[in-house]
Amino acid sequence: MEIVRRPDPPTGLRRRLWRLPILLYRLGLGPLLGGRVMLLTHTGRVSGLPRRAVIEVVQRDGQGYVAASGFGPKADWYRNVMATPQVSLQVGGHRFRATAVPLEPGEGADIMARYAPRHPAAARRLCRIMGFAVDGGVDDYREVGSRIPFVRFVSG
Repeated sequence: MEIVRRPDPPTGLRRRLWRLPILLYRLGLGPLLGGRVMLLTHTGRVSGLPRRAVIEVVQRDGQGYVAASGFGPKADWYRNVMATPQVSLQVGGHRFRATAVPLEPGEGADIMARYAPRHPAAARRLCRIMGFAVDGGVDDYREVGSRIPFVRFVSG
């Protein structure tokens, strides 16, 4: 695994395109996005106002939904949920309250190593977006997973 570049969060037109799924959720079309994409409503750490982000569900387990901050610890949604972990989620047509719990790097590495073989094209694309060049091996994905923050959203 090689770090090619550290990406900045999208701005301008790219940001608008990344945020397009939020509009789909607002129009009641969230179920069309399936269970791999969730609408996260969180509290702005500075403004205190509700903020929204659509993020990929990388794992769903008995404890909750897990997402990765592809733009690292500086992503606004990640910084916001670390400041105020009480959030609302919508996954498909289901809405519920949750608490954001950061995961240890080792657990993130394990999750990424399991995610990549299940979704190889998405894993390669995600790594490219995050600025990592991977060879496609499990060890590379484990290394990537240890370097990016993962969050588990626990219902309740």
